[in-house]
Amino acid sequence: AAWSQWEKTGMPGRLEWAERQWNSGRQTLPSRLTFERPLEVATLVGQQDRWTQACMRYQVMVRRWPQLAGSGALGKHFGILADYSELDFERLNALLRWLQAKPVSGLYLRQLPIAGFDTKWVEARKPLVSSLVQALQGQGAGQGERDFYAVCGLRRPAPRIRMRVLCPELRKAVGGLCDIEATAPELAALELRPAAVLIVENLESGLALPDLPGVVAFMRLGHGIDLLDGIAWLYDAPQHVYWGDLDTHGLAILARARLRFPATQSLLMDETTLLAHRDLWVEEPSQHAAPQLGGLRPAELQLYQGLREQRWGVRVRLEQERLDWPTVVQALRKRFDLLLSADEVVGH
Repeated sequence: AAWSQWEKTGMPGRLEWAERQWNSGRQTLPSRLTFERPLEVATLVGQQDRWTQACMRYQVMVRRWPQLAGSGALGKHFGILADYSELDFERLNALLRWLQAKPVSGLYLRQLPIAGFDTKWVEARKPLVSSLVQALQGQGAGQGERDFYAVCGLRRPAPRIRMRVLCPELRKAVGGLCDIEATAPELAALELRPAAVLIVENLESGLALPDLPGVVAFMRLGHGIDLLDGIAWLYDAPQHVYWGDLDTHGLAILARARLRFPATQSLLMDETTLLAHRDLWVEEPSQHAAPQLGGLRPAELQLYQGLREQRWGVRVRLEQERLDWPTVVQALRKRFDLLLSADEVVGH
């Protein structure tokens, strides 16, 4: 009954009927509904206004930039064309106009002379801006440079490295500072000669570290451990230690550390530590993809492969911050051959 009233009620599309033969006789039933225009589909699902808005804005942009027509760069952003406020839509167009006129400005985002523009706005829209700028440059999806700053010809903010000078004597060389965050060139300019370098994945673990004679610690580098390459005095340190999460990615970072510092020792990243803390295990969201990792020692490689093969459970992970602090400090004492005070054991 509803289908029989379809066209009479002004519903979109062309409805076709066909006869069907049943045991009880013949019936005429609706067989196909055909839409000739996307607007008809949008109307049927109650999205006519959004579709109309998106089409109008699509035309505005392709009139200015004909290379966007049919490129797919706009089509995959229907929600933006349909739902952006007028202010946001104008901001997007103004930014694209400026980047097209100044493809290699070398400016920081904050320096762009665009009315009403702010860095927080574009920070949340980097993939969108990158894809549209690439389309304006004649690059299809998946082609060319993917990095936002390189695509837009902008100056990238220098990565900052968090370092703690754990040695009281070494702190005298940096004005008594212990916790320092700076770029690699700035850290390289410091006159430090540590006896040992400790790289700690977790920030909170790094902040809790006690004073350690001769030691400087770097925190929260993750797979960006190559940022340390530019700090020449690190290579002169007699000892390097890496302490990360006991999972496939943590072992992968350890392997990368050894590419720079071949004698790097690990801390609390062995099978014994893993199996002794079963009650603290969680699941690693996604495991490192490499079947082999150069730079791991035989026992470490066996541990890595065991984790990837689910030998002890599904995506087993022991996060470093789950280990109790006395265990950590005792491991530090053993690794650096130190006798720490009771206050240091509790993190005083």
